[in-house]
Amino acid sequence: MLRTVTATRYVTSLREGGSLPAIIEADDAGLYVVKFRGAGQGAKALIAELIAGELARAVGLRVPELVLVELDPALGRNEPDSEIRELLKASAGLNLGLDYLPGSVTFDPLAGPFPSAEEASTIVGFDAYVTNVDRTPKNPNMLSWHKDLWLIDHGAALYFHHSWEDWEARSQSRFGPIKDHVLLPWATALAAQESSMRERLTREVVERTVAAIPEEWLTSVESPFPTAHAHRAAYVTWLSRRVEALPAFLEEAARARAQLV
Repeated sequence: MLRTVTATRYVTSLREGGSLPAIIEADDAGLYVVKFRGAGQGAKALIAELIAGELARAVGLRVPELVLVELDPALGRNEPDSEIRELLKASAGLNLGLDYLPGSVTFDPLAGPFPSAEEASTIVGFDAYVTNVDRTPKNPNMLSWHKDLWLIDHGAALYFHHSWEDWEARSQSRFGPIKDHVLLPWATALAAQESSMRERLTREVVERTVAAIPEEWLTSVESPFPTAHAHRAAYVTWLSRRVEALPAFLEEAARARAQLV
């Protein structure tokens, strides 16, 4: 289960993309990079962040701690920026925070530090699993912190849930966009990922992760499902069937890498 903290101070906006994440101080004295449910991408981006972040941790990758952040819209009443005031007002309730890593820098594929073949292959395989289109040289969404790679920003993953059209069939996708993955040149151990991911991404792990999604996120988004319970069950089904598709999308990643070298 994710911890829940209460936002006590709005520190600064990060002004990244159109979602206006911010550094927030919470009642545990911690600093968190918060993604707001009232941003343009809505609660579905937070659902993708939570699922992908926790499953990445399950396969052994480094992800800053994720917490649920309770936000009182009054927190922004003295904020001079009207856009930020409106964002905080629209984000009352639970939002998602990532532990702030002070001094971290964005991973540079030209300067490193570079990952091992095993780590790169695990990250490539995992991103293919969650259909993450947003780990490219232009936008790596990885931080280098104490010489280790940390994964961030998974809101673009699981993009099937924006429409849920043919979602069961799409769970078997070979995921062609993996060809643009920033770590593909280092991913020389893709063949070893099938058994490792299958062992770690059990149905129990998937169910536990999906169970952590706040019900208010599920009921605040458009979906074809009549209840939050059915909505959760669909995520579990898609993620479990995605494990069954491991051979196909890992083969696609290996094929894409072969074209690079």
